Amino acid sequence: MMLSLSSSPHLKRQRNTGQVMRLVMYAAIPGLIAQTWFFGFGALVHFAVAAATCIATEALIVELRKRDVERTIKDSSALLTALLLAVSIPPYAPWWLTVIGSVFAIAIVKQLYGGLGNNPFNPAMAAYVMLLISFPVQMTNWAPVASLSQYEESALDSASIVFTGYNVEGYSIEQLRSDVDGHTMATPLDHLKTALTTGETSEEALQAPIYSNGLGQGWFWINMAYLFGGLLLLRLKVINWHIPVGVIVGTFAISGFFHLIDGSVYASPLFHLFSGGLMFGAFFIATDPVSASTTDKGRLLFGAGIGLWIYIIRTWGGYPDAVAFAVLIMNMGVPLIDYYTRPRTYGHRSEHKSAIKRAEDRD
Repeated sequence: MMLSLSSSPHLKRQRNTGQVMRLVMYAAIPGLIAQTWFFGFGALVHFAVAAATCIATEALIVELRKRDVERTIKDSSALLTALLLAVSIPPYAPWWLTVIGSVFAIAIVKQLYGGLGNNPFNPAMAAYVMLLISFPVQMTNWAPVASLSQYEESALDSASIVFTGYNVEGYSIEQLRSDVDGHTMATPLDHLKTALTTGETSEEALQAPIYSNGLGQGWFWINMAYLFGGLLLLRLKVINWHIPVGVIVGTFAISGFFHLIDGSVYASPLFHLFSGGLMFGAFFIATDPVSASTTDKGRLLFGAGIGLWIYIIRTWGGYPDAVAFAVLIMNMGVPLIDYYTRPRTYGHRSEHKSAIKRAEDRD
């Protein structure tokens, strides 16, 4: 008699780490294309620099640790970190900024804690925050959207700007950051924050050329592109819905509350949802399986907390876009969130109900 073995009908095909990382990168392509369309080829140049630096740094450290270099590189986690960092950095930022951030993300935030699966913080966002605090001038070199720029930028121009600070025709970064009227451009979030401090209302501030229908030019479509990529990740079951929904609902709720209190000071929920890197953060950053919460209830709280902090820092903090800060703050709270939201083992009562039951038995 021959015994035959077959898989359980409930056994699902599991993706390995490399496949998951690559799917996340594929889903980010629409957002990367949108960024390139509106802000030039700078993000692609930074991605090339970050990819080379992240992979080389990881290979060196893994070799020093006497681990399998080929297996580590093939999991594509270093490449994903490079992509997340590159799209967060301003397109006119110098190349050495990307190198420093990439080394910090891999060597300090990831490998110093033991490698993939052990890092308590998201490597790309930790590196971004380090760069923003250490090099605030270089980290604010955002270009005007193509429709407002007085210069046409080619791929060669982008590479020249990143590596030399000047485009092919010799224009400096400050000249390139000026719009067609000669005004230095800021991001929609930064412009709104500055305008409010000078006494303008939010409605008056949103009349500037950088906005269109109350939303930042270019940034709305970039956020829509990342939203599309995020929904694709949900469709493929690469990520769970809890964290993105938590971030979006949390941001919408608190921004809607303050907008109802005083719409002349506090921008609308749609402005906050489709400005900066909110959709990118909700679907591609906050859902990091290593540094995020691991329970369903915990993921909702984790996401809602990120949305809350994004609004608080954007409105009253010193930085206009707060996705990275919000994610790192909530990363620190993950152990506590998981502890209080862990599911109860089947057949076990909660401590409160057990105490009530013991009291009833004594009576």
